Amino acid sequence: MILNQESKRYFFIILGAFIFALGVNLFVVPVQLYSSGVLGIAQIIRTLLEQISNGMFPSSIDISGIINFAINIPLFMLAYHTISKRFFVRTLLSVISQTIFLTFIMIPTTPLVDDILTNCIIGGIVTGFGIGLTLRCSGSGGGLDILGVYFTKKLPHFSVGKLSLFINLSIYVVCAFLFHIEIAIYSAIYTTCFTLVLDKTHYQNINVTCVIFTKQLEIQNKVLSEMGRGMTFWQGKGAYTKENTYVMVTVISKYEVNQLKHIIKGLDPQAFTLFFEGMSVDGHFEKRL
Repeated sequence: MILNQESKRYFFIILGAFIFALGVNLFVVPVQLYSSGVLGIAQIIRTLLEQISNGMFPSSIDISGIINFAINIPLFMLAYHTISKRFFVRTLLSVISQTIFLTFIMIPTTPLVDDILTNCIIGGIVTGFGIGLTLRCSGSGGGLDILGVYFTKKLPHFSVGKLSLFINLSIYVVCAFLFHIEIAIYSAIYTTCFTLVLDKTHYQNINVTCVIFTKQLEIQNKVLSEMGRGMTFWQGKGAYTKENTYVMVTVISKYEVNQLKHIIKGLDPQAFTLFFEGMSVDGHFEKRL
């Protein structure tokens, strides 16, 4: 069962990478826009190399995926040694898939849609959904995602948003300086659409408080061993039945809810569980992608 669930995660990580690459190559690259994060840096390097090489690279093949993978190599090592092996494997799979799809999905010689703003919106929707799908499967698109998870673990008051804002602002300042200010403006609009859709698709940073009423103490052991989440429990008594029961409380991310439900149903189908979404957590709580 666990192997089957992991296979599904790998499938959707690859599918998310394909959808992301499709959005980039069909809507972003043809109108000469630039992505955010490490891929945006890779695209700037690609453009400069193409200008220097004087047409050496085929116009139908985008080498930014290969450059993006090369930049991610030291970040892969960081993920492997400091975050988790499982996160490393899923992220590696995602970036390799992105590299393949970005390189071999044919780029139209003319934009599919003439209006550049429409390309920004459609490209942002497609790419945001693709990366959101990857994140929902506990993977990541590499780059800033890895740095975000690393610094979040190391620095309690670290803000991923501020890191992304600084990097992306730097990218678009460079775009405005090297190319044209309109390219920087439309690229920023694309990134805004991408971020909005990503946030709607990726709900892993939504915290959920779970209160479980059960007679099976084994649930807390299973949650600890399979999910790596701690629990607090105490004994209670039903007001009507007067029967003893355990009251268990834990905090998880929203994407872990289905896994918790599966554990509870397997051990105690009669258990009663309450879920409270959107609350903030202070203190020792592990944030996960």
